[in-house]
Amino acid sequence: MSKPNRPILELRVALTVRDYERSVKFYCEGLGIEPAAVWNNDGGKALMLNMGNATLEVFDERQAEVIDQLEAGGRVSGQVRFALQVPDLRSAMERLLAHGATLVHPPVTTPWGDYNVRLQDPDGMQITLYQVSEKGEAE
Repeated sequence: MSKPNRPILELRVALTVRDYERSVKFYCEGLGIEPAAVWNNDGGKALMLNMGNATLEVFDERQAEVIDQLEAGGRVSGQVRFALQVPDLRSAMERLLAHGATLVHPPVTTPWGDYNVRLQDPDGMQITLYQVSEKGEAE
């Protein structure tokens, strides 16, 4: 299902925090939001909070390392990294590269089937572009 009039389909802000439990309590209890998803990968912890048309991902250092390893080959992102869902990863990547983005790592297919690429904006902000797999969209 193509959405050509919407080049960005979702914004996710992923926060890597020093004290995961404190941050989970702050965001969940402080805002009155239940996690939409919880992950535990290779000893790392993360959760996702639905915030209207955007989500906030809270990662501990280990989870950030796992994701950076998958997307960029090693721990390279800072405390905040944007993740933007796009309908066509290659086109979006080429547009950003043409406008000053730096390729951090070529596109990869994640273990969950998404197609991701890691870029860096001209000021150093890490950006993941991701295209959801056809299988993931149907589920």
